[in-house]
Amino acid sequence: MKIYIKKISMVLFSLMITVSLVNCKSVQNANNKQKGAVIGATGGAILGAIIGNNVGKGGNGELGAVIGGVIGGGAGVLIGDKMDKQAQKIEEEVPGAQVERVDQGIVVTFEDGSGVYFATNKYNINTASQTTLNKLIGIFKENTDTNILVVGHTDSTGDADYNMTLSKNRAYAVTNYLKQNGISSGRLATNWFGETKPLYDNSTVEGRAKNRRVNIVIVPNEDMVEAAKKEAGN
Repeated sequence: MKIYIKKISMVLFSLMITVSLVNCKSVQNANNKQKGAVIGATGGAILGAIIGNNVGKGGNGELGAVIGGVIGGGAGVLIGDKMDKQAQKIEEEVPGAQVERVDQGIVVTFEDGSGVYFATNKYNINTASQTTLNKLIGIFKENTDTNILVVGHTDSTGDADYNMTLSKNRAYAVTNYLKQNGISSGRLATNWFGETKPLYDNSTVEGRAKNRRVNIVIVPNEDMVEAAKKEAGN
C-alpha cells in the first residue's frame, strides 16, 4: 500500500509540526487542492522536516532553491492539482516507490531493495535501479515545470563518517544518472545525511533496510508558480 501525507495548515508551528498519514490507493485530489488554497507560506517547513532540511548535514547548498514556501489562494489550488496528478502517475507507473504528497511537493522514497537500491558498501546504479529511474525520468520529462532534489540516507552500521560519504555517493549516483538521461542540471539538487535521519529502528534487520533509502523530492519550480498565478489572476 502506498502512503500519502496530506497537506495540512500550520498551527503553532513554533511548538510542533503535525503531519497526518493516510493509507490509500489513489491521490486525494479534492482534499489536497482545497488545502492548497489556504496552507500559507510557512507550509514548506513540513517538507523540509520530512527530508531533513533542518539538520544541515551534507548537501550542495541548493536546498533553498528547490524547496520554497507553499503558494496559497487560487494559484495554490492549481499547483496542488498538477502535483496530485503527477503523484498519481508515479504511483501507477514506478514499481517500488512510496509516494507521499507533502505540502505542494511530492516525496518518492525507495527503501533498500524496493526499486532503487545498492549492494552493500556500493553506490553504482545497477540494471534494476536503472529500469525504475528510467520510468521516473519519463515522468520528469513530461513535467518540466518542477525541480528535483535527491537525498541519500544509510543505516547506522559501521563508521558514521563512512556512512555520510556513502550516502553522498549514492545520492550523487542517482542525480548524475538523471542528468545523463536528459534531466537538466538546473532542475536538480543533491543532499545527504548518512545515518543521522533514521525513520526506523536500526537495531533490527528490517529497520536498517528501511533506513538505507533514497528520497526523491519533486517541487514546483518558478515556471509552474508563475503560470498558476497568472491563470488564477494573482
